[in-house]
Parts: sequence; C-alpha cells; structure tokens
Amino acid sequence: MENTARLPVLFATAGLIFVAVMAYVNRGGSLALATLVGGFAGFALYHASFGFTAGWRRIISERRSTGLRAQFMLIALTALVSYPLIAWGGAYAWVQPISVSLVVGAFLFGMGMQLGGGCGSGTLFVVGGGSTRMVITLLFFIIGSVIGVAHIGFWWNLPSAGRVSLLNEFGPVTAFLILIAILGALAYGAMQLEKRAHGSLEPARKTGSLIRGPWSPWMGAVALAAVGILTFLVLNRPWGITQAFGFWGAKAAYVAGVPTDVWFLEPWSEKRLNQSVFADSTSVMDFGIILGAMLAASLAGKWKPVWSLSASEIGTAVVGGLLMGYGARLGFGCNIGAYLGGLVSGSMHAWVWAAAAFAGSTVIVKWRMPRAPATPQNAPS
Repeated sequence: MENTARLPVLFATAGLIFVAVMAYVNRGGSLALATLVGGFAGFALYHASFGFTAGWRRIISERRSTGLRAQFMLIALTALVSYPLIAWGGAYAWVQPISVSLVVGAFLFGMGMQLGGGCGSGTLFVVGGGSTRMVITLLFFIIGSVIGVAHIGFWWNLPSAGRVSLLNEFGPVTAFLILIAILGALAYGAMQLEKRAHGSLEPARKTGSLIRGPWSPWMGAVALAAVGILTFLVLNRPWGITQAFGFWGAKAAYVAGVPTDVWFLEPWSEKRLNQSVFADSTSVMDFGIILGAMLAASLAGKWKPVWSLSASEIGTAVVGGLLMGYGARLGFGCNIGAYLGGLVSGSMHAWVWAAAAFAGSTVIVKWRMPRAPATPQNAPS
C-alpha cells in the first residue's frame, strides 16, 4: 500500500480508537463497544453498497429487485433474534403511534432521500467514503432536524391512531410468522415484476475480498443484521441513526446561545444538551459508521474525495438534506430507525412509514426519470 493510501487508513483507525476511548470515558464499556459496532456497520455498508435509497430507486425506475430483497433479508434475520429478545429478554422495542406526523414525515423523508442521494445510514457511509456532496447533504440533514425539533410540538398534537405492537398482540412466534409472510409476499411480487420487465432476475454482485470488497448484497444483509442484533445486545434497543443529527444541531444551537424557549426541546433537555456527544449512544455509533466506511474505502483504494460540484448537485443535496432532516423528526426516524427498527420491534407504524416513504420516493424518481422522445408510437394523443 502506498504512503498516500496509508494515511486515510491510519486516520480512520485512529479515529475509531479515539471515539471508542471517549465513549468509554463518558459512559463506560457499552458505549465503547457501540462505537466499534458502528465502525463495523460503516465497513459493511460501504463494501456492500447497501443503501435503501438505491434499492427503492431501482425497483421504481428499472424494475430491478435485488436491493429490495436484500433489505427484506436484513429485516427477517434481525427480527429472528430481536423478537424473542424483546418478548423474553426485556429489550426495548421501538413502537410509535400511527399518526399524521408519521405519514407526512415519512413522505417528506422519501422525497429527500432520492434528492439527497442517500438515507440516514447511506448519508453517513457515503460521507465516510469520501463524498463531498454528501457532506452538504449531512449538514442540511442536521439543519432540517433542528427545524423539525422546533415544530414537533405542533405535529405531535395532530390526530393519531395510537401504538400497535404485533409482539404484544400475538407473541413473538406468531408475530414473526406474520412478518415473514408479508416480506415473502413482497419479495415474490418484486421478483415477478422484474421477470415481467426483463425476462429473468438480475445476477447479484458477488463477494470479492472480505477486506477490500466488494461484498454481495446478501453478505451485506447478513453483516448488517449482525449490527442490528449487536445493537440490541449492547445497548438494549434497536439500531438508530437520525436522532443524533437532531441532537448535534440542537446542541450547536444551544452552545451558540439560541434561546431554548423558541423550540420544542424534547427529547433534548438542557441537562442533556450540556452533555458530551461522546456520551450519546447514537452519536458514537454514527461516528463509527463514518470512520468504518472511510476505512473500507481506503483499504479498497477508493477514498478519493472530489471537490468540484455543480450547482445542481449542491442544490439537490441542500433540499434533500432539509427534507430528510425535517421528515425524520416528524416520522420517528429514517429507514434504519423508523422502518428497520420498527419492524424488528413488531411495530405497525413501520409499515405505514415504509408505504409513505416509498410514495415520496416514487414521486421524485418518476419526476427525475428521463422522458422518452416523442415518436408516432409514444407521442401523446
């Protein structure tokens, strides 16, 4: 490895060690372990190119289902362990109300992820991989989150149907069978859609080197299921991403002297805003994702930031980030926290979130799809 290639490897490794040590100093061994779990998540996300955004975009625009089916595999593998942990081990479940706030937030998030080029986890691992454009997306993701925090009191007062947990209603075994039946039906439908459009299923990318990548989407799903399960074991809760963004933005505004009475502070009390970011479990995992992805990109010889961006790239990054940040706060999280975290907790709000976010993604993907030239066969009548 050349000296120039060693530098980002050393930086990423030193960064992971630093965050883990700071997490240990602030909250002990569990947070230090959470940092390393986040690092592994970033490593896996980068090598598998595992993003919800691309999987949804491809099924909408190209009728290709590999990414979507890999996501279903991730959900099923995680739930296989999380359901009994929650039911019998006392782990915390992410069960949220089905509400106007949820639907609006998820729809905005779905639009934003297609404009911004990544969801919550996607934004972090692409930043770690060296994308300067995604740094802009992340910055405005944080700003949008703070705006969402300021408005959340209004949205949470709108109508809500309450919380529904399949685990509470049916128990872990039946709830898991229901989940598998739904995921299986969706996967079958996606495969049939792809076969009708292309005649056969697209061969998935194969795994190359475990260290340098690339990884297959199936290996990515297994690795990220391990991340989700480890998060339950280490932190006693589902994996989350975007709550940290709101915390970072709220903390920055608080330090800058913005009066706290102009926003709705929950869940960030003044006491918590005075705490270190290294005492926040979601924050240290997110730092780990960025550094783990940087390590993966460096080992693959692909950590080469591009500093020239067009006005269009900057504009979509800004708008996408704002929509995702605002939508995540209204909708109880992103694809990881609200969707994956909700489903592996047995919460029905996750299915509503997924439907609304997919609708928002569809609007943007269809709008941005290239139009076929007008011909006698396809000219408007």
